Parts: sequence; structure tokens; C-alpha cells
Amino acid sequence: EVQLQASGGGLVQAGGSLRLSCAASGFAFDDYALGWFRQAPGKERERVSCIITENGSTYYANSVKGRFTISSDNAKNTVYLQMNSLKPEDTAVYYCAGDLPWTCSSWYVGPDYGMNYWGKGTLVTVSS
Repeated sequence: EVQLQASGGGLVQAGGSLRLSCAASGFAFDDYALGWFRQAPGKERERVSCIITENGSTYYANSVKGRFTISSDNAKNTVYLQMNSLKPEDTAVYYCAGDLPWTCSSWYVGPDYGMNYWGKGTLVTVSS
């Protein structure tokens, strides 16, 4: 059974930092791409970043480039999202998801961003 467990959310002031973690199990971690997505109240879910765990290639939404860093620890089957210089507009429920690498490298924007495996979200609240 595929499981993705996100953690690390919380309340932080604008300009602060948080690190999210996503522990994965039940699939070949090295053969997949893992991504971070977020959904703010009243808005559609959007992809924030993704990583191809086999080669470490990373991809980011323009809104977070230069502020967020995605990384993976393949030995621990865990993906991280380091979020710096947080803004109130970063407030959202953050989800991790996984699927084949092409969904990441092509920045696929179709249904569910091509991701079949989703974890429960973790809430990030950035106060102004």
C-alpha cells in the first residue's frame, strides 16, 4: 500500500521559515517523482515544486523560486520542502504526492497533475 505522510506545518510569521517532510512507503522511491502541492482557502490546488528522486532534478513554480527548496533523502524515502522568506500568500494546506517522473519534468497540469498517490495535507499559516 502506497503511503505518503506529510508533516512540519505550523504557524509562522511573515519572513520566517518552515521545513515540510514527506515520508513515503509502498513504492519504489527511486523510480518516482515526488511533488509538493498546496491549496489555499477558496483557491484551486497548485503545484509548488517537484523532484525526480532518481537524478535529483528539481522544478519550481515561479511564485516560490528562490524561496523554497525541495530535496530528497533516498535512504529515508523522504522528501523535504524548505520554505524560506514565507509570505501570507503562502498560507495553504500543503500536500505531497507521487507518480512517474514525466509528470514532474513536463510540469503536467492535467487532472490531479498526473499524480496517483496523495498524502494528507499539513497546514501552513503565515501571519503578517
